Amino acid sequence: MLNRVLVITDNLNDAKKLKAALGKAKDGPFDVEWVRRLSTGLKRLRKNDIQAILVDLSLPDSSGITTFDQLFAAAPHIPVLTLNERAEEPLAVKAVEHGAQGYLTRDHFNNSLVPQALGSMIQRKAFEEALYKEKTRAEIALNSIGDSVICTDTSGNVNYLNIAAEEMTGWSREEANGHQIREVFKLIDSNTRQPQHYPSKQVLKSGEPAQLPEDTLLIRRDGSELPIEDSISPIHDWIGNLTGTVIVFHDVSVAKAMSIKMAHLAQHDFLTNLPNRIVLEDRMGQAIALAKRSGTQLAVLFLDLDNFKHINDSLGHAAGDELLQSVAHRLSDCVRHSDTVCRQGGDEFVILLGEAQNNEATTFIADKILTELAMPHTIAKDKLHISTSIGISVYPEDGLDADTLIKSADTAMYTAKQKGRNNYQFFSRA
Repeated sequence: MLNRVLVITDNLNDAKKLKAALGKAKDGPFDVEWVRRLSTGLKRLRKNDIQAILVDLSLPDSSGITTFDQLFAAAPHIPVLTLNERAEEPLAVKAVEHGAQGYLTRDHFNNSLVPQALGSMIQRKAFEEALYKEKTRAEIALNSIGDSVICTDTSGNVNYLNIAAEEMTGWSREEANGHQIREVFKLIDSNTRQPQHYPSKQVLKSGEPAQLPEDTLLIRRDGSELPIEDSISPIHDWIGNLTGTVIVFHDVSVAKAMSIKMAHLAQHDFLTNLPNRIVLEDRMGQAIALAKRSGTQLAVLFLDLDNFKHINDSLGHAAGDELLQSVAHRLSDCVRHSDTVCRQGGDEFVILLGEAQNNEATTFIADKILTELAMPHTIAKDKLHISTSIGISVYPEDGLDADTLIKSADTAMYTAKQKGRNNYQFFSRA
């Protein structure tokens, strides 16, 4: 690659010496351009193809440190060497303090080390530019991803947050810098509400990545909480030394809510939100085991709404669905919280009365249901009337398992239908 060097000096001898020294240099190649004035040099820099600048701070149109400052303002990313006499060394040092890469005295213009130093300076600037671009790309990438990223040093002090981490924690990068990770990244166990264990020390000791435990909550700076998933990995330098950790985490509240919702839908009727048959059978199994141990009984009520098909056919399925929701609500109000109301399907419902001590208590519930369901249901501004037929089976007399008890109650329900509907009947083997 041809390195283009701009020499700005009004001294013809200096220009000739530098051109000769750089033109034949083995550390080149260098293409030297020479201008006499700062204004001409500033205009030349607009083409953006100069790799280095050699400038005399005493020019016809500018002198002193102002010359360098104007040049540096126009091209801050191009390395600059100042040209001076030994007596002007204080001015050269001042230029270095302002951003110059160094200075070159006139008695060293022919030194073979000048091209070498100039080449190293250009390479160093190119490396810095490449490093800056790489850092910028990494910064853009980290701020573009959805995950939050926090970095720490080996003492656990925060030294980086991306934008997502700032938003999730409530800490800005500037505010968090230098704080211990436990201050910025506060974690608790969602079940015990106790501070969560940090695997940072383990990661720093082993040099291996680690995961945070499940059910971890992030306590944000404002005190609000977010469920998160997290991984912690070690950071090594180019020779393998451990320099810190990087924590990558994201909000899982939506996923958690969806998981809970899906679990609920798997166990509940989508229309009435009542437990479905899977839940009913599980609870019946538990209730039967308890009744068997305690020597008590339980009852199962099988309900079928009377003439429900007529309502669907005459008013439409939307009205029928609203009526089913109203029935489900009233049935739930008729029983205890420990009992289970299940929609079997269509217009059929099953109720488990756990620990029903006798038939009298079961009869009381059945009468209450008949009364409540017979009250008008307001559906789309219309008052609808519905009744139900109820079949009742009792453990252990009418069955020793869930299936048998439900079948027995179903059989009794058909007997109630045959006896005129809107009544209840206990199962009888006859």
